[in-house]
Amino acid sequence: MPASRPILVVTGGSRGIGAAVCRRAATEGYDVAVNYQSDANAAAQVVQDCQGAGVRAIAVQGDMASEADVIQLFRAVDGDLGPVTHLVNNAGITGPVGKLVDADPAVIRTCIDLNVTGAILVAQEAIKRMAKRHGGKGGAIVNVSSAAVTLGAPNLFVWYAASKGAIDSLTAGLAIELAPDGIRVNGVQPGMIDTEIHAKSSHDAGRLARTLPAIPMQRAGTPDEVARTILFLLSDASAYTTGAIVRVGGGR
Repeated sequence: MPASRPILVVTGGSRGIGAAVCRRAATEGYDVAVNYQSDANAAAQVVQDCQGAGVRAIAVQGDMASEADVIQLFRAVDGDLGPVTHLVNNAGITGPVGKLVDADPAVIRTCIDLNVTGAILVAQEAIKRMAKRHGGKGGAIVNVSSAAVTLGAPNLFVWYAASKGAIDSLTAGLAIELAPDGIRVNGVQPGMIDTEIHAKSSHDAGRLARTLPAIPMQRAGTPDEVARTILFLLSDASAYTTGAIVRVGGGR
């Protein structure tokens, strides 16, 4: 196995966009760490698919809202694959749809803890290993944001939109802060993508169908379409790109 093979950590990598990123990264020669919170079977399937592409892959359970779990994720990757060189900060939730005035504060807090604090802690652990000032070789981070940042998600989950606005700010700041360390930081804003998040996180399986008329391309995107953009931003093909936030939203 090539010693120079890049090592990618994908948080929330067992389903949806995260799983698509893992599978595509494996075909492009990355060793892959698939983080998951609860669905061990789904994570195992992603690992199997990655290994089938001829790379090393592991699954690591952990709640990315937990500092201890974040630290353990990277320690596991250190031990089984080696120091991370690339990161996709993808783990996130919405919470059930509704107006902000009616939202349970616990739902809001859980969303912010994972989507914002968790993403920051994940980036922090990756930087400790990637930054040249810490003995790393540099690398690339892609933060998964959302088109909700500019749309606002009114009557759905304004708190989720706010959490992803924080992710865009994280991307902008880290891109400048980490450029001298050889780390590029970019973001992707997926629009309406056909994943399980609508039914499992927002508890609104019909939302996709209701939204289609508002999308200029008149269809939802696929996880692999987002994954292709993410892999471009991870790759040397985007070597002079940092601080960019790419919308993948069908024109919306």
